[in-house]
Amino acid sequence: MASVIAKRPLLVVAGVGNGSGTGAATAKVFAKAGFRVALIARNAQHLEKTASEINAAGGEAAAFPISAYTSSALISAFDSIKSHWPASSTTLRAAVWNAGYGVWKPFLQITDEEVGEALDTNIRAAFAFSRLAITAFKENELNENGKRGALIFTSATAAWRGNVVTSAFAAGKFGLRALSQSLNKEFGKDNIHVSHAIIDGGILTDRSRENKNDPAWEQNEDVRLNPESIAKAYLYLANQDRSAWTWELDLRPAHEKW
Repeated sequence: MASVIAKRPLLVVAGVGNGSGTGAATAKVFAKAGFRVALIARNAQHLEKTASEINAAGGEAAAFPISAYTSSALISAFDSIKSHWPASSTTLRAAVWNAGYGVWKPFLQITDEEVGEALDTNIRAAFAFSRLAITAFKENELNENGKRGALIFTSATAAWRGNVVTSAFAAGKFGLRALSQSLNKEFGKDNIHVSHAIIDGGILTDRSRENKNDPAWEQNEDVRLNPESIAKAYLYLANQDRSAWTWELDLRPAHEKW
């Protein structure tokens, strides 16, 4: 009797930055948990670096760079992922939308191009990514947690409330939150778990280190978020069983004012 080879779970994460933030940390945490990892972002060099780090640590990752967060580019990336890891050996079980575009300016200084980029990345591209992920999830059998897949959106406090310089950013994040809530309600009956993560506070990344230039802030875990801690929360969401799962999760450091 021929042996049955178990399929490996796959995570697709879109939005990896320079490899020091939430997207890369999520990829590394899921890889340690046994997931194959497909990385999607615009900077091929940073993608390859992150994939190499995961592979060197014993995981399995591949980079799928795109020129822009458009529907056609994302469709092409998912097609490449399917070719790289055929359905006979791999099942897409988790997808994380970590891409975003932010502009923080007084309202009258924001350009039409900036409004378009905010809406295209935070809403239109998120729609396209969600459609691709959910379509794949619907083909899956239930796993040991009673779900077909987990779709997670990285978001921000601006999804809850606007502020004096966040009109374009908040509009995009409000839309992202509405999308995630709608998908949770529509596809929960199919055992597809959709979550929205509010990240409320500064995240320790290479960029934030450079911008703040404040060693005390870097070392104080009471006042900033650790990307790996966010990633562990995402793995927790992906592993929740169908009897009790989360739609919205808000994460902040202990001393964050809110």
